[in-house]
Formats: sequence, C-alpha cells, structure tokens
Amino acid sequence: MCHLPNGQGRPENAPLAGLSATYIAQQIADFQSGRRRSAVPTTRPQTFMVETAKHASDEDVEVAAAYFSKLAYRPWIRVIEAETVPKTEVIFGTLWAPAPGTETEPLGHRIVEIPENLERTELRDPRSGFVAYVPVGSLAQGEKLATTGGDGETIPCAACHGPGLKGLGAVPPIAGRSTSYIVRQIYDIQSSARAGSATVLMRPVVAKLTTDDMISIAAYVASLAP
Repeated sequence: MCHLPNGQGRPENAPLAGLSATYIAQQIADFQSGRRRSAVPTTRPQTFMVETAKHASDEDVEVAAAYFSKLAYRPWIRVIEAETVPKTEVIFGTLWAPAPGTETEPLGHRIVEIPENLERTELRDPRSGFVAYVPVGSLAQGEKLATTGGDGETIPCAACHGPGLKGLGAVPPIAGRSTSYIVRQIYDIQSSARAGSATVLMRPVVAKLTTDDMISIAAYVASLAP
C-alpha cells in the first residue's frame, strides 16, 4: 500500500527496491527498538511504519526483505529546477498533490515533489512516477557538495555510498531516489531522531549542513540514474 508492490515507493515513505535484505531487516529492527524515529514523530507514515514493524514476526521481516531486495529500482523521480510551481495541497493526510486548477505559487527554499499523474498514482500505477521541483541552482550546488564535500560542509557521498551512489555493501544506494525522502533522512540523522547503528557514521557527515544544503544534495542525488 505504501512502498508499492514494485518497491518504488512514494515521497511520503521510502523506495525499498534494490536495498539489500540485510539493510531492510536492520531498519525494521531499528523501528521496533525505537532507534529509528522521525523528527516529527506524529506524522502518519512514521506512525504506520512503527506499528507495522512492532507487529512483524522474524519470518515476516525475512520474507519481505528478501522480496524487496530482489526488485530493481528504476527511474522514478524527474527533477526540475523552477522558480514557480503548481499550487499544491496535502491529500489523504500524507501525499502532496497539485491543487485543482492551474494556479501556481513561488517555490522559494523548498522541494515540492508531486505525482506526474495524480489519478494514476492513487491507482498505484507501477509506471507513473513523480516530479520534484527544486530551487534554481540546486543541481550545481548539490553536485559540488555531493562530489567534493563543498567547502568543508560534508564529505563526498561516494566515499560511503559507492561509485554512482549505487550502494556499497551494507550502505544503501541513494541515486535516483526521492528528494523529499532524502532530505527527511538527513534531517532526522542530524537531529538524532534517527539513531540506528549505521547513523553513527553519518551524523558527523551531515552535522554542518543547512536546510538549503540538504535540498541541494537531495536534488542532485535524485537526478542521477539509479
């Protein structure tokens, strides 16, 4: 229902396709133990995931992790730099979507990630992805931060996430994945809301990042081929 049968996921949750079974199982264990939380713990996707994890048996976790790890993650996010975007609203409590009509609004210092086709998305069409509008200049700044570490703000992402950011061992792939999801995870790690074992290594990497830095990194990383 949330991560979709093809594992591609939606911006309000996570793409699971192509993650290692070990990584998926560890994240469920972190949800169960309370080590993986959201900086906004009352958000519905977070609440649903925690409750789901708490009621999952070891066999459930093993089967689900094996299933999603064998799926190939494919291009799902189209990243566009823009100054104005379609006016949006939150529907069903979790999903950002275009508001009725043709009205637009300034993007400002935000990411707006919405379905390419809302009707198809609500039907869980496995071929209908999302478009992420990001501030003008984000891709260039994000590339600088992600590939060189910028001016000391962070370190190159490939050092841990591997060539092309396609993952390395137990470290997950991040290329081509949801912009808003990436920002949330960076923020949650920086704020210590997400405190699983692997995040100990990530915390100093993201400690100096501003919100604009997070947006830029997410925009660049999402624009890469998965």
